[in-house]
Amino acid sequence: MPHLTHADIKAAAIRIAGHTRPIALAPMDPPGHGVLALEYLQHTGSFKARGAWNFLAAHREEGTLPDTGVTIASGGNAGLACAWAAGRLGVPATVFVPETAPPVKTAALRRLGAEVRSVGREYAEALAACEEFAAATGALASHAYDHPLIAAGAGTLLEEIHDRVPGLATVVVAVGGGGLFAGVAAAARQHGIRVVGVEPERSRALNAALEAGRTVDVPVDSVAADALGARRATPLALAEARQPHTRSVLVPDEAIIGARQLLWSRHRIAVEPAGATALAALWHGAYVPDQGERIAVVLCGANTDPAGLQDA
Repeated sequence: MPHLTHADIKAAAIRIAGHTRPIALAPMDPPGHGVLALEYLQHTGSFKARGAWNFLAAHREEGTLPDTGVTIASGGNAGLACAWAAGRLGVPATVFVPETAPPVKTAALRRLGAEVRSVGREYAEALAACEEFAAATGALASHAYDHPLIAAGAGTLLEEIHDRVPGLATVVVAVGGGGLFAGVAAAARQHGIRVVGVEPERSRALNAALEAGRTVDVPVDSVAADALGARRATPLALAEARQPHTRSVLVPDEAIIGARQLLWSRHRIAVEPAGATALAALWHGAYVPDQGERIAVVLCGANTDPAGLQDA
């Protein structure tokens, strides 16, 4: 089974330097031994900008970035990141989204100059259409999460947190298809840091793969499905999830909604449901840190309509 290496992460860090925003950190409330990693402040509002830039820049280095541009299937965040990186590199981007993609994300895609095509109700249907488009036009096919360059770019997040947080023991991240989890876990392995991957109970591609011993398709029906709605986890994520420094936990949608509201009430942070999913593991008790355990919780995305958030 494939593995990312620390060298892959370091190469990505060099590639994205000066193009992506360094991680911002804030203490948790109530104060303790935890920090919030504010990756929703990244370009295009999510960690996906790291992998998108690493992917396209690596192809530019190799001379394999075609004039016909790049295409990707995405519930929103990966497409936004791909469109942003493509725009900066001067190539067109065609983004396939499910019909269920939030309007706030599709509008942002168009503002970034992408051509947006809505296909099907689930990510898998948009992906099939994207693959057909790439074969017909010669556009470079990117992926929302299932590519080593995408995962390695995401893993740079862990390197930056490690450099900023002395004694870091655990990083808690949300899991969709597993690109973020795979990259962070590969980097964490080098530093002896535990990684807790958090999924919605009704969108549990990685957890189900661990249970089955192989990647399997799962039903998707979660409040966070627009960003964590992959039917199947990447083999890279499963390989990392089998390592002793990782753990997989599940949270109900109610905990995700509660954690999202908590971030707004206490911090005035408005994240999408996927962005609150990692914190939901602590809020719900799916992961309970040891006394004095130094942890970082990644708030991975904020492309959301804040209308549903209530003042406390």
